[in-house]
Amino acid sequence: MATYEILIADDHPLFRSALRQAVTLGLGADVRLVEVASIAELETRLSEKADWDLVLLDLNMPGAYGFSGLVLLRGQYPQIPVVMVSAQEEAAVVVKSREFGASGFIPKSSGLEVIQDAVRKVLDGEVWWPAQAFEKVDVSAEAKAASEGLASLTPQQFRVLTMVCEGLLNKQIAYELSVSEATIKAHVTAIFRKLGVRTRTQAALLLQQLESVASS
Repeated sequence: MATYEILIADDHPLFRSALRQAVTLGLGADVRLVEVASIAELETRLSEKADWDLVLLDLNMPGAYGFSGLVLLRGQYPQIPVVMVSAQEEAAVVVKSREFGASGFIPKSSGLEVIQDAVRKVLDGEVWWPAQAFEKVDVSAEAKAASEGLASLTPQQFRVLTMVCEGLLNKQIAYELSVSEATIKAHVTAIFRKLGVRTRTQAALLLQQLESVASS
């Protein structure tokens, strides 16, 4: 039987080890698990290898703005199923995970058997949702537009955008990413075009559309 390769993206070591235990017990020797603790680490792993069988993604990761990690993954690696994992279990969060392209949602309060069942189903090409995923929740047109715009960015553009939103100047971003300032200017121009914005403030507000979705 083929080995499944799964990325666990969560910044809490305790929960990563709980997920590791649940998945290993459920799938036995047929699984290879790799853990990352930030969006930057996740991007690095994905750039090295793009044929993971599953990503288990914590909603509130360092480097993510709410659902931006999920949107980035769906835009850049649509072939990899993503299951959101979160302590925020209210319907709004679960419904939006589904709306933005996840294949499932595991509440952090779930027992081992629930986690194993969810992982197995998604690895078999199905989806796995708790009951609250089917409640009536409106996703704003702004959030949908933000999601579509962000999904069109390359990983490097996404990285530049998050730095812009943190208030860094082009010169500082160029230094951080070890590229020229002209390269960053070109990235910013392309990002603004893809997002349909004209200023850094508008870009930051657009990214916050996905953050407010997650925290509301």
